[in-house]
Amino acid sequence: MSDETILVTGGTGKTGGRVVRLLQERGVAARAASRSGEVPFDWSDRTTWEPALRGATGLYLLAPDLGSPQAAADIAAFTRQAAKAGARRAVLVSVPASEGMDQDQVAAAERALGEAGLAWTVLRLRWFFQNFSEDFLRDPVLSGEVRLPAGEGTEAFIDADDIAAVAVAALTEKGHDGQVYELSGPRLMTFADAVADIAEATGRDIRYVPLSAEEYADEQRAQGVPEEWVQLSVDLYAHVRSGGLSTLTNDVHKVLGRPPRDFTEYARTAAAQGAWTA
Repeated sequence: MSDETILVTGGTGKTGGRVVRLLQERGVAARAASRSGEVPFDWSDRTTWEPALRGATGLYLLAPDLGSPQAAADIAAFTRQAAKAGARRAVLVSVPASEGMDQDQVAAAERALGEAGLAWTVLRLRWFFQNFSEDFLRDPVLSGEVRLPAGEGTEAFIDADDIAAVAVAALTEKGHDGQVYELSGPRLMTFADAVADIAEATGRDIRYVPLSAEEYADEQRAQGVPEEWVQLSVDLYAHVRSGGLSTLTNDVHKVLGRPPRDFTEYARTAAAQGAWTA
């Protein structure tokens, strides 16, 4: 059993939950922290920070609204407090430069790790496979129509399991300090490609329907989605549509010694496990 204790913020989420599980499988104590987790933690409530940090030697940092001044300030303050409390290393979840967020604020959040005196690793992530099976794209898949304003833009979708594996390696192994890993899947795909893989895996008629930004925004508003989220999602899909995320990297293989999982394999496994059973 390791003498490390890793605080996992967002510990009940898609990547955080997987990080907790993999740490535990390695015999490393994992402290799942979130607003609804076993350890109460809220970035906007600094009274929750000290109890969550108590005894933690490492951190997995997942902050909301990363491109905002508030997120950058919170990460700077939290990592300084963590270093004073005895934490030694941290992994920060971040985004590629083309993701559309305020890059000055994203850069400030990334810099905060080194300035706090922590050994650090940054993971810049792409869209998760699991958005289709565990999150906001599952209901559209179940409806038979995935209606999005992403056009024919391509993205290097990545498996959340691969993200978690890289994070755990960075938190528990040597050789990752000061590294920025741009994590991508093994191939560029359109949303039409992804939906076609899911349709084949499930044996169901599921279509990708490209919308204009205006059509998508109107549909979201009609469903009661808050305007802030409508604009955020429109901006995110615009970056996919423009080709701004059409790049691949070898960083998953560099860290794990194996290629990242392919979307087709994910779709077949998720379908077999009942991910798209209504």
